[in-house]
Amino acid sequence: MEKVVWEMTHSVETAADVDFAWRYWSDVGNWEDPPATFELEGAFVAGAQGWTRIPGQRDLAWFVREVKPGEAAKIEIPTDGAVMAFAWRFEKAWAGRTRITQQVSLRGEKAENYLEFAKTFEANLPGGMKKLAEAIGKRSREVGK
Repeated sequence: MEKVVWEMTHSVETAADVDFAWRYWSDVGNWEDPPATFELEGAFVAGAQGWTRIPGQRDLAWFVREVKPGEAAKIEIPTDGAVMAFAWRFEKAWAGRTRITQQVSLRGEKAENYLEFAKTFEANLPGGMKKLAEAIGKRSREVGK
C-alpha cells in the first residue's frame, strides 16, 4: 500500500435520514461548488467515471472506486504518480439525522508534488460540507422526508 502523504477528515450532521441523504448525495446533479460543474457517465456505481469542469481549466477526470449503497463511497482522482481519494460515510445519528463524514487523502510516489493542491481542502472542506448538509436538510423538508 502506498504511503499517505496528507489526509484530513471532517464530519457534519444533516436533518435528513440516511436513505434520503445518500440518495441526494449520490445524484451528482445535486453537487454544487460554483464555478465547478460535475458530470457522471452512467449510474453512481464502482467503476463509473466522472468529470469536474471549471471554466478556463482542463477537465478533471475522477472515478468511483467503491460503493456501499446507502453507507459509503470512495472517489479517486488519479494523477501522474499520485492519487487524491475522497472517502464518504453516511451514518445514522440521533433523532433521524445523518452524520456525513468525508476523508480526503493524498498518496503515491509523487504525492509531494500535489501537496499544495491537497492542502487547499483544509480551509474549504468544512464550509463545503456544511453547505451540503444544509442543502440535504432543506431538500428533505421540501419533499417531506
